[in-house]
Amino acid sequence: MVVALVAYLHGAQAATIAEVISPTSVVLADGNARALASFDGKPVFWCGLQVFEKWATPLVGQSVASNPDTGITVSVDSRDVSLERLLVAKGWLQPTVLDDDAQAAIAEGRGGWACASATAPFELMHRSVDPKILAGIALNESGLNGRAWPWTLNIAGQGFFFKTRADAYRVVQSLIARGRSDFDVGVMQINWAYHARRFASPWDALSPATSIRVAEDILNENYSKTHSVAKAIAYYHSANPAPGQAYIARFARHLNQIQAGL
Repeated sequence: MVVALVAYLHGAQAATIAEVISPTSVVLADGNARALASFDGKPVFWCGLQVFEKWATPLVGQSVASNPDTGITVSVDSRDVSLERLLVAKGWLQPTVLDDDAQAAIAEGRGGWACASATAPFELMHRSVDPKILAGIALNESGLNGRAWPWTLNIAGQGFFFKTRADAYRVVQSLIARGRSDFDVGVMQINWAYHARRFASPWDALSPATSIRVAEDILNENYSKTHSVAKAIAYYHSANPAPGQAYIARFARHLNQIQAGL
């Protein structure tokens, strides 16, 4: 639908957003003509339709343009941005493929994701391990205000939470440039010294989906060695019994909170 609208909007300087029906449906107006722009994916309504409508109200009346690469665009801070990508990045549209923008919105709890459960990122991005187990481990590793925060580093035993992926990445780059590897990275806090080879790059290590995949690989390997779910989880932190048991105890508390609806 969007591709067809590119031709419709070409040269139509007066085209505006007449109505935002949902994150997947927007009515465009050009004089008396009307056209429906439809985006692939699913609306993110965890916080309810009214919250989305309040967010979308300023879009009504905004001028739109288009080009073959970005589709329909709106002006944000004097910059033309894809309307579809804006909806994804702000947390109102779940695209068919969870790219970087979508992963960040889900993991940070932007827009409609703010009211989703603590397990939502893991339900969407897991492949082989129970999302509740992954969420419980992540809350052990990168928990911040009841949510596993994706832009987390632990450097030589001290935790740091960053506002953005780019902020965390700059610190990772600085550490590596100084020859350091004594840090854990990402939502699942993967240790760089032991597991750097599992990532395509330091930037990739901060990807929530990649961090979850690597954590699953480590847990599955631990289970293959121990044939015990409890030991696989404990070994994720330490094979030493004392810290491993303390880790399991904290995991159990988080799991109980998740089961109670966190």
